[in-house]
Amino acid sequence: MATKEAKGMPEEHPVQVPTNSSSDLPRGSIMEEETIKRPWYHGFKQPGHALQIITAAVLAIAIGVVVATQVDEIPETAITLLGIIGNLWLRALKAVVLPLIVCSMLLAVTRLRQMSNGGSLLAKWTVGYYIITTLLSITVSCIMQGLVWSKQYTVVDNTPLDENDKSLPNTEERPVAIVVRDMFYSFIPANIVAALANDELLAIIIVAIIVGYLIESPHSPIIRVAEEIERMITKVINFLIAVAPIGVFFLILPNLMKLDIGEIGSNLGILIGATLSTMLIHILVVVPIIFFAFTRMNAYSYWIKISPAWITAWGSASSAATLSVTLRCAKERGIPAIIYKFACPLGCLINMDGTAIYLPAACVFLASTQGITLAPTAYVIVALLSTLASIGVSPIPSASLVLLIMIARSVNVEITGMYAVIVAIDWLLDRFRTAINVSGDLFAVMIIYKQTGIEDPLEVIEQTAQETDAAEKDAANRV
Repeated sequence: MATKEAKGMPEEHPVQVPTNSSSDLPRGSIMEEETIKRPWYHGFKQPGHALQIITAAVLAIAIGVVVATQVDEIPETAITLLGIIGNLWLRALKAVVLPLIVCSMLLAVTRLRQMSNGGSLLAKWTVGYYIITTLLSITVSCIMQGLVWSKQYTVVDNTPLDENDKSLPNTEERPVAIVVRDMFYSFIPANIVAALANDELLAIIIVAIIVGYLIESPHSPIIRVAEEIERMITKVINFLIAVAPIGVFFLILPNLMKLDIGEIGSNLGILIGATLSTMLIHILVVVPIIFFAFTRMNAYSYWIKISPAWITAWGSASSAATLSVTLRCAKERGIPAIIYKFACPLGCLINMDGTAIYLPAACVFLASTQGITLAPTAYVIVALLSTLASIGVSPIPSASLVLLIMIARSVNVEITGMYAVIVAIDWLLDRFRTAINVSGDLFAVMIIYKQTGIEDPLEVIEQTAQETDAAEKDAANRV
């Protein structure tokens, strides 16, 4: 029998394996999906379902096009009144950004610190791989947006959705040295309260990281408070997503009445093309190269074999909801439970390659449709914020919509009517983002397995067998 050192596992710091079994995973998992077949229109009954958002967007577009083409001059008062509900929804999204980011980053860093404590080989490989692939994905995205796609958009509108917001100067209007200096100054806030009040996202994230790292005990009262706030904010976001069809309708309708329909359609097609093409480069070029370099395996064949996970992810638009399928796919590929039960749940939290690709694309979309060309320093800020934000984003549908607002404002890009267009098609792009994220989790566990050589101890093998038997009995009882 191989020793612990031969397996790469320090004897004095064993890896703690999560005890959640198949039966502990959320309802609505693959077991239920296999036994309960619902018609496609069932989604209309679920608040905030993609079908509801699509219907709301189509209705708003249809009404907006008819009104814009049939009415010569639409009163500004009518447009303003129609936009109240949509703007209230948007303001609610903005309101939850800071508490969400502070709690998510603080808890993520604290958990990672506890996981990595003692130099655990598994924790180091997992965290290191997730961070490196996130950096690679966002680098590719920024290069593609800056060199290719930013030049394809046409200027549509530069009127902020919230007229009370102050318009900030463009970064290109100031000397480069001043911009670089201010960028570094923005890392550390002179006044934390002022940073919170002024939405200085980068400074807030850095403070949250430092505080999270300095908290030694996982039972600290600060951690408990942050967990409660995060749960509350998640419920608020879920509610806002549930009423998203109403918000989307009243965001799109008034803005369509004052925007050029043809230009919107053209820009929307470019945004979708820019996002999906970059995702394809990442999943079909970047990841396969890394995968082959570390495992000497065919990445494309492996990707097909794990298709149940990323197809489920595409359908659910939630890496957390897909976790049960992800774990099953990892198990079927012969990966030790000690690895996939640690890396896959962690990947739901910090491995967000799809989100890291999407955020720069959406930010450039908002800037370019206002006639703003982002400076190189702005791309650096977008890359930093997107990397940190994607690592801490909640694994729930459309969570990146909230982060996009703050990242755009951080580089002085106003939230105009084109944000409503992003919201309208986010249901589609969010599914591709989630599929990329889940695929990355399963590529990661195989790479970690091949590189560390970690195997399941006997007790874990027995536990896995018991979980399999329990899952099979549960499935039989459901039939």
